[in-house]
Amino acid sequence: MTSIATSIQDKDAEDSLTWLHIGAGSFHRAHQAVYLNTLRESGADRRWQLALANIRADMGPLLDALARQHGRYTLETVTPQGERSYQTIDAIGRIIAWNAQLTRLIAAGAEERTRIISFTVTEGGYYLDHRFRLDTANPDLADDLRCKLDGSGQPRTIYGAIAAILQARSQAHPQAALTLLNCDNLRHNGERFRDGLLQFLALRKEAALAQWVERFTTSPNAMVDRITPRPTPAVAERVKQATGVDDPCALMGESFIQWVIEDDFKAGRPRLEQAGVEMVKSVLPYEEAKIRILNASHSCIAWAGTLAGLQYIHEGTLRDDIRLMAHDYVTQDVIPCLTPSPIDLAVYRDTTLARFGNPAIQDTNQRVAADGYSKIPGFIRPTLQESLDAGRSPQATAMLPALFFVFLQRWNAGELPYEYQDGIFDPAAARAMLAAADPVRAFCDDKLLWGALAGDARLLELVRTGVDRVGQWLAQGNKSP
Repeated sequence: MTSIATSIQDKDAEDSLTWLHIGAGSFHRAHQAVYLNTLRESGADRRWQLALANIRADMGPLLDALARQHGRYTLETVTPQGERSYQTIDAIGRIIAWNAQLTRLIAAGAEERTRIISFTVTEGGYYLDHRFRLDTANPDLADDLRCKLDGSGQPRTIYGAIAAILQARSQAHPQAALTLLNCDNLRHNGERFRDGLLQFLALRKEAALAQWVERFTTSPNAMVDRITPRPTPAVAERVKQATGVDDPCALMGESFIQWVIEDDFKAGRPRLEQAGVEMVKSVLPYEEAKIRILNASHSCIAWAGTLAGLQYIHEGTLRDDIRLMAHDYVTQDVIPCLTPSPIDLAVYRDTTLARFGNPAIQDTNQRVAADGYSKIPGFIRPTLQESLDAGRSPQATAMLPALFFVFLQRWNAGELPYEYQDGIFDPAAARAMLAAADPVRAFCDDKLLWGALAGDARLLELVRTGVDRVGQWLAQGNKSP
């Protein structure tokens, strides 16, 4: 079936500059698009318009629906107290129709007026192993390494798509600089993506294009934050009741929103600070607080909640036993690792848990429990490593991988209430690990999860104790472990 989405009429097309975003999921539309919309509505900077595209075909129906609505959609936001508000987002000026060769996406990225390309592909979409090297065994990445960059190939990864865009751009406009902006929960995300892209080009022997990338692009680190559940029919129903608008593209997010970006844009940028974006020299302390406090405790609550038979994040957060696991992890281990910080970490912890406890968000454990094989090394391992290096025993942190281990045991037994989704998950390897004579040891020996900590006797002792505590907690009817 051919997509009907096409480039809709540009808003303020005359002299406009383009911010192209790859990844048409809910998060972009509830986050980056909202900031650009705020900027446009304020009149502070109307030069920029968003163009929205996707690498894969799965967002075709959404792109079609957005095209029919000229890029407009309704965002519902809800506070922890249950107060709802509704806003029309009108920042998307172009919808880029998907096709297998990504020809329209490549053409849009190659335009001289495109000055920023951002992307949300989730952590697993960067195909990085524990040494931050490309996982070339991944079939999609392997295919993209062989894929032609002349517009006749069929790229399926962010590296293949960006490489094809940059090839076309370097040929059509050799001096047209560009900023490549990561909007995912990847530590040092700009640096990691850039290094992955250069590895990709090196493996393809694209030396000239790699030199062009080094000279004419930048990749600032950024930290993004807003809880945005997958849209449900109930969201569209509430939007229609509140606004009278029948909007199939409506979505919902929490009222909290944050975006911190290193101010390193190669070809200009919107006046983002006037829309509330924090432009900083280094995103590191903000990134560390968000990844270790918010992202890791989110996963903790999702894994524990699933094991306790709960469906939603707020259900676990509002239970004393599960909330205490997340609170102790942050208080006992993360705050000592991140101190000193420009952020009040205790306040950030409490704000985070209040956000998770918002029952109106209806965020599922299934969504947050996903991608554990990326989250253990990215969100949790650094606190274990730093605590051990400092001579501390991070028993509260060890509860998180212990929860994930028991979660995997449930998966292996076919006892999860939903399908586990993981971008770099190897089911056969996981089943082999769980079938080992000592599965906890095999788990702690996994270099993909633990890097330099793999095989460390201290890690094994911590996780083994944690697994025992999780087992006792479950046996006792989920009372405080």
